[in-house]
Amino acid sequence: MNQTFDQLTEDFWVTDVQVATVWTNPQSVRDIDKDGRTNPTNLNKWYEKLSYDERLALCNENRVQTQALYGEPVIVINELDDWAEVVLPFQASKKDIRGYPGWIPKQQLTMTTKSDWVSESMVMVNKNKSWLETQDGRQTIEISFATILPLVTEEQGRVQVQTPHGVQYLARGDVLIFPTREGVPTRTGEDIVRTGIPFLRLDYFWGGMSAFGYDCSGLAYATHKANGYWIARDASDQAAGGKEVPFNELQSGDLLFFAYEEGKGSIHHVGIYKGNDEMLHSPQTGKGIEITPLAGTKYEKELCAARRYW
Repeated sequence: MNQTFDQLTEDFWVTDVQVATVWTNPQSVRDIDKDGRTNPTNLNKWYEKLSYDERLALCNENRVQTQALYGEPVIVINELDDWAEVVLPFQASKKDIRGYPGWIPKQQLTMTTKSDWVSESMVMVNKNKSWLETQDGRQTIEISFATILPLVTEEQGRVQVQTPHGVQYLARGDVLIFPTREGVPTRTGEDIVRTGIPFLRLDYFWGGMSAFGYDCSGLAYATHKANGYWIARDASDQAAGGKEVPFNELQSGDLLFFAYEEGKGSIHHVGIYKGNDEMLHSPQTGKGIEITPLAGTKYEKELCAARRYW
């Protein structure tokens, strides 16, 4: 993790909304998407308003690329009116060697410095969601699982963290504290599966990278991140990394990849092998995260690769 911070200049940008959606271009946003592009955002309201067809269009019309969590570092490479063209250094992608590319409304970003942001220890939210609070306990922003913020100090039952909105507090039981230079401790493949179980039935969201909604590779990315493994953002890039695993040697936590043309075409999906010929995955728009068997399904025919990062 510290190596990625090393790539940033002394002054850099971070997202200052609960989740910032990264759009393909400024023209990608529709009127129905207002609650996802404002500051503050209201993801629950936005997602609930979207019809099935409006959700599907985020993918089919190539509107959304990915998302960035609260406080996630962003490199701004261009500005156009109220928009910033960005790359996300913590989300590796073949699209840009610097990080995942796209556009974010400038009102969802704020500038900080390494001296203010990179502390000796960081905290990562390890519950589905957690509320940031003021010193007197007033709730301010509900943030997602796997959000990482700098630790200021530990207090009775709470941790004090640096945020884009100043010092705030999180419940101690909602976070993992880890040394910035060493990163999140690595755990087992079974831990990766266990990390994903609380998200069962959470609705699929194209480009989703948060506990408000994941897409297939977003779920794989988040469960690995929470267990100390920084993997690429997209399924095709994830399939190019890690260690190749023969199908007869699969273990819990391995990533399974699926391709069109019964496994011979381009990769379109990724799931997490659970064991016993089952996988945990976020399937598609209109469905929720589920555990599904492989045998006798389309996934058995489309399985094309397996990779292990743990």
